[in-house]
Amino acid sequence: MVPTMVLVADDAKDAHRAESLYELAGAVAGRGEAPVVPAFGAREEVQRELDAVDGPKVVVPAYVAGGCVDSAELYAALDLGAGPDAGGGVCATAPLGAVPSVVGELAGRLADRGWTPGDGVVLAADGGESPEERQSVAEVARMLSRRLRAPVQVGYVRAWAPTVADAVERLRGAGRGRVAVASWRLVADAGSERLHELDALVTPPLWPCANVVDTLLAKHRAATARLAA
Repeated sequence: MVPTMVLVADDAKDAHRAESLYELAGAVAGRGEAPVVPAFGAREEVQRELDAVDGPKVVVPAYVAGGCVDSAELYAALDLGAGPDAGGGVCATAPLGAVPSVVGELAGRLADRGWTPGDGVVLAADGGESPEERQSVAEVARMLSRRLRAPVQVGYVRAWAPTVADAVERLRGAGRGRVAVASWRLVADAGSERLHELDALVTPPLWPCANVVDTLLAKHRAATARLAA
């Protein structure tokens, strides 16, 4: 029996964000590899969706590490039940992080927005409470820097310092005439809209992107193998 993939995220009562999340869930389901249940909303709503799934399930965060504070807090608070080590039928995965294909997509979006060598680059992340999320954001910045062969600074929308605006101004003060902001977010939301208030080139969120769907399904396959072990 193929475990059900339960995609989890906070929809932040944002209609545009919710629409994008459901489109992502539909694209994953459309590959036909596994049944997919979208569990988006407040914690109580997500928990109900999760508890309603019969049989084995793989719980997959529908956000990037460090890219959605609300979703990370929601995910940490869920009762996921018994994991594979306890002989149960539930396996939870980590959020999308420093995946080479996804970072490559981010670099491509910078080029599409007009970034050229010599322009400054800021990786715009939401933040989060855990050291693991901060480490993941730092690794994404390092990978992006290697791919672009250019320095990448990190700026935060919500939880940490420096802010994205601070990082942009710092680069301008260092003589960078143009600055590009790489949006480390899975789907569009109010946070991504705030980035467009900056006087900078801003990439769209990662979804829609076939690499994102590929990576979510790869996580499901790896978790399925752990459940079967």
